Amino acid sequence: MEQKENSHCCAASRLKMRNIDDWKLEKDVKLDPKLIGKKFSRENMVYIPGGSFLMGTNDKEGFPLDGEGPIRKVTVSPFYMDECTVTNADFKSFVTATGYITEAEKFGNSFVFYQFLSSETDKKVTQRVQQTPWWMVVEGACWKNPEGPDSTIDDRLDHPVIHISWNDAQAYCKWSGKRLPTEAEWEFAARGGLEQKKYPWGDELTPGGIHQCNIWQGSFPKVNNKEDGYAGTAPAKSFPTNGYGLYNISGNVWEWCSDWFSINIQSRGGGVNPKGPKTGDMRIMRGGSYLCHQSYCNRYRVAARTSNTPDSSTGNIGFRCVADV
Repeated sequence: MEQKENSHCCAASRLKMRNIDDWKLEKDVKLDPKLIGKKFSRENMVYIPGGSFLMGTNDKEGFPLDGEGPIRKVTVSPFYMDECTVTNADFKSFVTATGYITEAEKFGNSFVFYQFLSSETDKKVTQRVQQTPWWMVVEGACWKNPEGPDSTIDDRLDHPVIHISWNDAQAYCKWSGKRLPTEAEWEFAARGGLEQKKYPWGDELTPGGIHQCNIWQGSFPKVNNKEDGYAGTAPAKSFPTNGYGLYNISGNVWEWCSDWFSINIQSRGGGVNPKGPKTGDMRIMRGGSYLCHQSYCNRYRVAARTSNTPDSSTGNIGFRCVADV
């Protein structure tokens, strides 16, 4: 199947809106010093043994303009990783303890997929993303009101927290005593000990006809058959784990990494514990989301990558944390 070079389901970004509203990119996370340095708990984390692996892909299904290739040997040290993405319940605890206000709340809006809006909220929308018109700019959308003011997370506390910017994720990491994974750590962990497989479980998307992740089925962006059981987010601990015991490392929500984005291999930090370019405009996101589809944006593949500005948030962006051994 022919792939589109720059097809993105995830392309909602504040970048093109800053000129309109003169929004300023927050360069660093400000958190009460008394709330930083909490000793991290290994509860609900798994040990990732580290080692050398073949990172990236030369597969024809890849997106060359994303910088997925070439394949190269990379070594990472052992680390701990959350077995699933940070949940609404987790983030609620963080906000209760710190009073933290997310960037979506500060800006007053976030990006929501059009099919999830109530009729009342839909009537109030005045902006959508021109290049990806399924993304609506919804006033009042944020982590605790994911589809706008008339929505809640009360029945989704075990789902991934969404509408989280990179800066928000950094704040949570500082509070929890953890950090975001490097891109190399993320891919090493996502592969689960398998070498150069397309997905965390192998090369077949639905082995034996069984769905392994939460992505789009049907005709994107109009018809989702929900054959995997979900239209939006699934609980953070859904589907079988990969070889390292990680849930939903593919699909469900995009996961922030610590690295700046670049397609230049030479700038990404070499072959041993690379940490990415020293500067940049966009941060790496990995794993794909419930909006990815094989015919349009198959970035749920383990080597796939994309990026967004550190202040951007959408209804399909979350994160998981890691910690040093």
